[in-house]
Amino acid sequence: MTTSTKALRLVALLLLLAGVLLLQRPLFSQTTTAAPTRFSFVIEGVAPGKGTSVLLIPGLASSRDVYAAEAMLLTANYRLHLVQIAGFAGEPAGPNATGPILAPVVEQLHQYIAANHLQPIPVIAHSMGGLLALMLAQAHPEDVSKLLIIDTLPFYGLVFNPAATVENIAPQAKIMHDQFIAMPSDQFAASQPLFTSRLVISPEGAKAVSASSIASDRTVFANAMLEDLGTDLRPQLASIKTPMTLLYPYEAAEGSPTDVAALYTNAYAAKPNLQIIRIDDSRHFIMYDQPAAFDKAVQTFLKP
Repeated sequence: MTTSTKALRLVALLLLLAGVLLLQRPLFSQTTTAAPTRFSFVIEGVAPGKGTSVLLIPGLASSRDVYAAEAMLLTANYRLHLVQIAGFAGEPAGPNATGPILAPVVEQLHQYIAANHLQPIPVIAHSMGGLLALMLAQAHPEDVSKLLIIDTLPFYGLVFNPAATVENIAPQAKIMHDQFIAMPSDQFAASQPLFTSRLVISPEGAKAVSASSIASDRTVFANAMLEDLGTDLRPQLASIKTPMTLLYPYEAAEGSPTDVAALYTNAYAAKPNLQIIRIDDSRHFIMYDQPAAFDKAVQTFLKP
């Protein structure tokens, strides 16, 4: 994988986007009445006490509806708590408009899980959502029974360089942040097809990804991206004992399967209780590009 390809893939990975799929909701569907301020929840599936609760977290600038197709396959047997971060995909920015985002979101996730007696809950999380899930499992291990992480690295700077550190990529991260803030809205919207082409193969998925990105609050988007690039969880991985399954995508155009696998296995070398699964013929949004393989992985993960 060339340096330019890695840089483009980093930009793509940072634009962790998804849009609204217009799928019919199950009969039991509600928005929580005591929604936290850093995100909202929609609860779908079986009534309380009738099935296992599952927490689903989307990525940067993503709607909860990135999981809509999978949710339709799960709601008969599970009670789904679907997150949407404030400021992403049309959600009002709220307190995420200023100051830190990731750590406060993690603390409110903990409060939500504890207040609703969901401990410990299985968590499914995509990209930056996976980073949040790892942070939650590290800070509050009692909250999470197991993790299904979809194409997340514990430090995204590794896409630039295997020897990258938070400090040496900070100048590039700040430039990217400032460019996203300053970019005129029409120029930003026009740029989305290029980015989404590197995130998702599915034409329908690409449209959804672009729509979600354009609908996001640009400041929240850029600030969360900067925090993501400034977070390196590798030193904490050894202490995160929670069982974890990692799904990662592979396309022949991305390079040799050995090189791509090494990016993930090296990044998570210190993580105990880890299973890594490659999903072929997919880009970052595995749930759009390989829905059958994604569902198989989810159903296997959720089995007792």
